[in-house]
Amino acid sequence: MSTRLELLWIEKYRPKKLDDIVDQEEVIQGLKNLLKGDIKEMPHLLFAGPPGTGKTTTALALAREIYGGQWRDYVLELNASDERGINVIRERVKIFAQYFTPSEKAPFKIVILDEADMMTSEAQTALRRIMEINARVTRFILICNYITRIISPIQSRTAIFRFKRLPKEGAIQYLKMICDSEGVECSPDVLDKIYEASLGDLRKAINLLQSVSTVTGGKPTVKDVESIVGKATPEAIVKMIDALRMGDFNSARNLLFDFISVSNLDGQEVIKLIFNELMMRNLLQPEVAEVLAEYEYRILTSAYYEIQLTALLAKLSRLLGSRGQ
Repeated sequence: MSTRLELLWIEKYRPKKLDDIVDQEEVIQGLKNLLKGDIKEMPHLLFAGPPGTGKTTTALALAREIYGGQWRDYVLELNASDERGINVIRERVKIFAQYFTPSEKAPFKIVILDEADMMTSEAQTALRRIMEINARVTRFILICNYITRIISPIQSRTAIFRFKRLPKEGAIQYLKMICDSEGVECSPDVLDKIYEASLGDLRKAINLLQSVSTVTGGKPTVKDVESIVGKATPEAIVKMIDALRMGDFNSARNLLFDFISVSNLDGQEVIKLIFNELMMRNLLQPEVAEVLAEYEYRILTSAYYEIQLTALLAKLSRLLGSRGQ
């Protein structure tokens, strides 16, 4: 019987093997090197990188490589933002690891903890203790978008693998493969628009491809994609830049953070939207571009992207203000 998950292309076309993971060669080679050694010595792992780059898929593929067809018996998937606190995670791990005897076939069980960077520092400290207590029979694979939000004691106890945002060529090639398999007629322009709208997030791109294909009977156009995702630049970003040009910093800040709360975009994605809109308006002067690049880097290395975005708006307000008159 088909389940709802089987109807979702994101699950139907999820790579099952490490070799099938898209455009993460360094990560995959590093994991293969781990598998070549004594698997019993495999450390806890930390997968870090932007959304939709294959972190969870890679963790599941690794589990399949270790356990084969019975992998589900040895893997516990948790989401830090869904669980009701560190105590719930502690109890679920305790039950999962209970009565397990390591063997050659299964030297340990694996706990995959997604969105680990959503946990408070206190909860992460407790998580570190859970990892230590259960180290004999479990290995943790922690997944996060922002490695700077993971406390140093956890980082030092894990092998860190950094996932990169997918290049356009690889993502579009994967989308084309899905189109061919599903009998969807997608022009290069349509695939370009889907990639652009997904901001390099392959998961978003596949979901968007399925949505637009479903409503158009498998023959989507660029206009169909635009009608689903809305304007190329969200209205809130347009209004925010207008407010900055008029010197209204408070309105710009409110517009931006209201937009972030409903769109669930990260700081880098927001900066890309601002960059695109400024370029379209011919406002991307050299000093503006330098500021955007500076704060994109700061967001990558900071635990609090909200503070960095607020500082970015303050600088843009000064740079763009004179052009709003």
